[in-house]
Amino acid sequence: MRRARLFKVIATGKASKSTAGLLVLGLILGSVGAQASGVLNSPAGGYLLCVNPKSAVVTHPSAPKCPAGSEKLILGAEGQAGATGLTGATGLPGKDGVNGKDGVNGKDGNTLWNGVKDPESTWGSPGDMFINSVTKTLFGPKDLTTGWPAGVSMVGPAGARGPQGPEGPGGSGPAGPQGPAGAAGAIGPQGPAGAIGPQGPAGAAGANGASGIAITQLSICGASGTSLCKVGEQGPGGGIIFFVDYNDIYPTFNYLEAAPISCESASKAWSSGNTNVTAARGWAGRAVGAGQTNTTAIKAVFTGDTSANNAAYFATSCSAGGKSDWFLGSIGEMKLMYDNLQGVGGFSEANPCYYWSSTEITTNSALYQNFNTGYQSNFGKGATFYVRPIRSF
Repeated sequence: MRRARLFKVIATGKASKSTAGLLVLGLILGSVGAQASGVLNSPAGGYLLCVNPKSAVVTHPSAPKCPAGSEKLILGAEGQAGATGLTGATGLPGKDGVNGKDGVNGKDGNTLWNGVKDPESTWGSPGDMFINSVTKTLFGPKDLTTGWPAGVSMVGPAGARGPQGPEGPGGSGPAGPQGPAGAAGAIGPQGPAGAIGPQGPAGAAGANGASGIAITQLSICGASGTSLCKVGEQGPGGGIIFFVDYNDIYPTFNYLEAAPISCESASKAWSSGNTNVTAARGWAGRAVGAGQTNTTAIKAVFTGDTSANNAAYFATSCSAGGKSDWFLGSIGEMKLMYDNLQGVGGFSEANPCYYWSSTEITTNSALYQNFNTGYQSNFGKGATFYVRPIRSF
């Protein structure tokens, strides 16, 4: 494009002398290297032009020399090879995915891991450690070739038993009121002395030297109402104490009392019909302490029943000892009554001697306690069994 423009300027004759002079000088300087590369008037050596700077006339002689007064100009000659260029940047990877980008370096293998089971072979890096927090076992360091080694327990052997602490001060409660003197009984004949039994193991000492009983025991039992309440004693309602919550497990009561035999019935149905009492079902309905709640739920469902055809209604109708808080015990409470009052309380010895509980098992049946063999099972609600009310305080 540049050379064509120069020819156009010369051909029109419009270039000034100064322009022509500069043109000639540039072409002369540009042709020096071209003359050395080949033969004139050839593609390799270039083509000779003669420029008269005075007349601005350009000629193309066939001879390799220009006339006198003209300047020699060579066009089209190949220049000398330039210096080798800089190496280009590496090209992008091909479509076949070869030579992808490098991944990010992973963490050094010096991490302490922990979990609830032994480490798997794919976990961690060489040099890592691992603790099983359940078994207190240490694994590691992980080996590059063999993986995790066998674990080592971090639990040391049991230490030696420490010295016995000092004995706590003895506790003492206020003395209870003295009961009235009973009538003297006849002196019976003296029986033979029994053999001395083996000494039992010493019981664990309570906190600060106390007796170890967590509840405040009441002295309102016995025939006179001044004895300490314990299993087998007559209760405040005229019945028999069959459970004492010595360890204060149940927050709403400390004692369970079975009603006297005067409040027992030998033939009462559980209910008059088959309707769900869901509040008296499941483990909650079986539990010790659930009898009062079960009884209230049964009466709320069978509102048309009476003490004549419903064990729960009959239990709450008892007024022994002037108490009005009797109810039908849960299956857990009936089991305690059977276990703790063996041969006491006037319970039936017939076989079968089934006592209803307040625990429902299905829509059509409820649980009972057999007071002859001790087993528990369920029966249709319309069956007539024994009923012995209980109360808690």
